[in-house]
Amino acid sequence: MAEMPNYQIGKTIFGNSAAIEAAYNRFCTQKIDEIRLSSDKSSPYPLMRQTLLGEASVAGVGTFEGSSKQTITFAPSSKPGWWIRRMDQPEQLDTKVDIANLWTSAQNLVLRSGSPHNYLRMVEHIIALKLGLGVDNVLLKVNSGDPPLFDQSSMPLIKAMDHAGITETSEKATFVTVKEPVAFGGKRGDFLLFLPAENGERNLRIDCAISWNTIIGQQRVLFDATSETFRYAAFARTNATHRQYILAKTIGKIFAATRNWGYNKKNILIHGPKKFYTEPRFHVGDKFLEPVWHRATLDLMAALALTGEHRFVGTVVSYRAGHTLDCDAIRALYRNDLLCQI
Repeated sequence: MAEMPNYQIGKTIFGNSAAIEAAYNRFCTQKIDEIRLSSDKSSPYPLMRQTLLGEASVAGVGTFEGSSKQTITFAPSSKPGWWIRRMDQPEQLDTKVDIANLWTSAQNLVLRSGSPHNYLRMVEHIIALKLGLGVDNVLLKVNSGDPPLFDQSSMPLIKAMDHAGITETSEKATFVTVKEPVAFGGKRGDFLLFLPAENGERNLRIDCAISWNTIIGQQRVLFDATSETFRYAAFARTNATHRQYILAKTIGKIFAATRNWGYNKKNILIHGPKKFYTEPRFHVGDKFLEPVWHRATLDLMAALALTGEHRFVGTVVSYRAGHTLDCDAIRALYRNDLLCQI
């Protein structure tokens, strides 16, 4: 086992400093279950902006309207950044994937601009590909606000982008990092640390730990964001407790926040206090690390993708955090002028 890393907590932007320090001490007691670090400190992706050569589509059961099939199409874009185009609302402008267009993060990330109907729900598992594959300019074409779900999590999305073809442009990629170490604290012993990229390095390192009072327990992974690591983690499905799953299939259908009709026993990991109700993935040692890999890549990296047309670099440490803390932190980085371009 490599030496346990030691991070500078830095300036507290929001949250209680003493609570963050206490949570950090608990974080440090968790052993690292899996390490995937790169020896190369340069950017793991080309230094030129990347886009797609052509279009490719992928379809699956709708997340919130499980009886209907939903399709998403990846297409090239001449504009910097990722953009969402609702094909069923031709009068609306494209929505840029940017923290400024985040509508809510209460249950999942919802991006919206213009009309309240011009939105896309649960975008995190899609836009995480921006940083995960280093593709900077993409147009997402959708026919509704309901994205598809897949038994292989986000891997079908990666295969679609591979089919479309990833290519470099003639423009240089842009990178942002924090100006100094900063900390963000939540209300349940959770925190995020952001540390600057050092010596002009253009890579992203993530140390992510979760702690659940279910069979999932404590899990922690340390990795550098590369295409290889992201493709490895892309099979990690979202998870739900058995109680949440039953709710979604019964009375939860009445409420928009829990109307996840597309959930089934193949496309999500269902767990309870003492057992998994569906077959877990990522067997390492005596644990199944599917939940922490999903959290670290398809959730956290999605929030980091909300830095618009830029690639976020540096080190991010996450302990027991979730969507709302992720997005509140990204928003605070902008509100407090804490980002700088490399």
